[in-house]
Amino acid sequence: MRGIYSFQSAGGCSRRRFLGTVAISALGAMTTNVALTRPAWAQTTLTADAALQALADGNRRYVDQHLQAFDEDLSVLRAHTEEEQEPFATILSCADSRVPVEVIFDQSIGHLFVARVAGNVASTEVIASLEYGVAILGTPLIMVLGHSHCGAVKAAIAGKEVPGQISALFAPLRAAVDQAGPDLEATVKANALVQAKLLGEASPVLAERVKAGKLKIVAAYYDLASGKVDLLG
Repeated sequence: MRGIYSFQSAGGCSRRRFLGTVAISALGAMTTNVALTRPAWAQTTLTADAALQALADGNRRYVDQHLQAFDEDLSVLRAHTEEEQEPFATILSCADSRVPVEVIFDQSIGHLFVARVAGNVASTEVIASLEYGVAILGTPLIMVLGHSHCGAVKAAIAGKEVPGQISALFAPLRAAVDQAGPDLEATVKANALVQAKLLGEASPVLAERVKAGKLKIVAAYYDLASGKVDLLG
């Protein structure tokens, strides 16, 4: 796996495509036929690098316990975002309750477009959500955020029988397990890189934006103990 860089620095794993040949979803078709031909009704003016720096600055405040987001007037924010939203970054995060995305980046209402699913895996429905954040809302950055002590990744490594449909997560995580298991931390990091790479390949909408230089897709790792987010690359 490639090296890990400090989150303050500027931002290949091979994998079997568990999604197979992913057809453009209804949302993808909509964005291709309509949204991509006109400006979205609300878009940030930040570049991908500026968005990444804003996340880095927010995470630094979180680690230093100098949060600013909670000082904002929430009633004003709610009123301002009632009719529209203008997030500057899209985050694919794990559903784990210990990873409150807006908090760890010190952001408030309307600043981040977040999709959360156990293991931060890029399923068809998740990709559709991310396409919306990019093509409709105009976010220039997608971050796939893995985290330490991830239960979904740990379960995929163990490969034991689990209740209900939890095992449906194992297939999307298999490539990372094959690459870095049984080391949990290494597998979590490998998975974030795998999912980030997949996004740029499985979605024509996202791939087109990346090729045009309008979108950056990065992988990152959140350490529960320190609160710090590091870019993976």
